[in-house]
Amino acid sequence: MKKSTSTIFLVLSFLLLGISLFAQNQRFIYEYTFVQDSLNKSEIGTEQMFLDITKDGSKFYSRDVFLQDSIMMADFEKQIKATGAMNVISKPQSNKANFKNKIFKEYPNYNIFLETRLGRDLFKVADNRPIVWEVLAEKEKIGEFDAQKATTEMFGRKWTAWFTTKLPFQDGPYKFHGLPGLIVKMEDASKTHVFELKGISKFNNVSAEPSEFNRTSKAVEINEQQYKKLFKEDRSDPAKSMKQMFSSGMMTGMKDANGSSISTGTMIKNIEKMAAERNAKNNNLIELDLLKK
Repeated sequence: MKKSTSTIFLVLSFLLLGISLFAQNQRFIYEYTFVQDSLNKSEIGTEQMFLDITKDGSKFYSRDVFLQDSIMMADFEKQIKATGAMNVISKPQSNKANFKNKIFKEYPNYNIFLETRLGRDLFKVADNRPIVWEVLAEKEKIGEFDAQKATTEMFGRKWTAWFTTKLPFQDGPYKFHGLPGLIVKMEDASKTHVFELKGISKFNNVSAEPSEFNRTSKAVEINEQQYKKLFKEDRSDPAKSMKQMFSSGMMTGMKDANGSSISTGTMIKNIEKMAAERNAKNNNLIELDLLKK
C-alpha cells in the first residue's frame, strides 16, 4: 500500500513538474486560413499566427504584422541616425497581413482584451462575454495530437473546436479558451475561418527597453459595446480621422507620389472611395456580429 501511494505521488510530481516547465514561454504556431469576401469563397487567405503563453497569460498575434513592424521601425531608426529626419513614404512596406489586432488573455481569470486601432487611436477593448462550451465524446487525430470535439456559438458564428489534454493549457487561438486542454483546431460552420496548430517552440519573453522611435502609444480602454459603436462609425466614415487632423490644423496639406499637392476634398474622397471598396470585399469578419445593427 505504501509503495503504491509512493508511486502515485512520484508520478504526480513528475506530471506537475512537466506542466510547470512546459508552461514557461511556450509559442504555439497556428495556420489561419480565411475568406474575406463571402461572395468570393474561392479566394482564400493564409496567415501564420503566434499564441505566446507565459505563466501570467497569453498573447495572440500575426507573425507578418510582427515582422513588418520590426522592419519598419528598424528602417525609421536607421534614417534618423543617418539624416536626422524620417521619411515615412520613401519605402512603402508591403502589407501581407490581414490580422492586425492582438488578443491578450490574463491568467488565472482569463480576462480578455483586444488591442486594435481605429483611425489614429489605439484601443484596448475588454471582452467579458462568456464562452459556453458543449464538450462531445467524438475524438479525432489533429496533426500529432489525439483531440476531442467541443462546440460553441460566439461572435455571430457556430464554432467547432478540437482540444487535447496532452497540452495542459486552457487556451487557444483568438479569444477562445476554457476547455480542459489546448485548442489545436478551431473552425466556424462555414469553414471560412480556420485555425490549426502547426508547430510549437520556445520564445524569449525578456524584451529590451524600446527605443524612442519604437515606443507604443497608450491604448484607450473601452468595453465591447463602446468598441462596436466606434467600429461602425469608422466603417461608415473612414475619413473621420483625416477630417479631424485638417480641422485641428495638425495637417495642412498632402502630396501624391509625384510630389504634387492634393486638395483636402480630393484626399478625403480618395480615402472614402478606397475604404468603401475595401469594406465591400471585407464582409466576412471573424466577429460577424460587428456588422449587425
